[in-house]
Amino acid sequence: MDRYQKIMIAHGFLVALVGMLAGFMLMFNMLGGLEYWPGTFWEFGVYGTTEGWVRAHTGGLTNGMLTVLVALVLPKLELTQRMTAFFTWGLIYCAWTFTAFYWIGNRSGNRALSIGDNVFGQADWLSVIGFLPGLSSVIIGPVVLFIGARAAFRAIQKD
Repeated sequence: MDRYQKIMIAHGFLVALVGMLAGFMLMFNMLGGLEYWPGTFWEFGVYGTTEGWVRAHTGGLTNGMLTVLVALVLPKLELTQRMTAFFTWGLIYCAWTFTAFYWIGNRSGNRALSIGDNVFGQADWLSVIGFLPGLSSVIIGPVVLFIGARAAFRAIQKD
């Protein structure tokens, strides 16, 4: 149990770190570069939109902190060793694939919301890379959360 908690905490912090880096990308996107001295800018462009970087920033921080929070309550769930492993790696997988989706979707022609063209634009190879791993997370995420909720209710009944 302790090892799984530490793994989740480590990955959660890394996902949150990537979310914080997206905050820098947001700032660079909004300002058109980096202010390195008051009123003095190093001008450069970054890919994506302001809205996309807001999603990458807040989504990454939320997924990272959720992973850390769940790690801290993991002992209360009283899962079997096998279920703990699935629960841990499932949540970590979701956190990373959603993080990748935010970053790749901000670069993709169609926001990586589908493999083909959609209302946001034309599909490209980034659409596939951003969409497919996230698609499995749309299934794994609710399953993991259901497992956690069910385990918590079972623990309540035991008390």
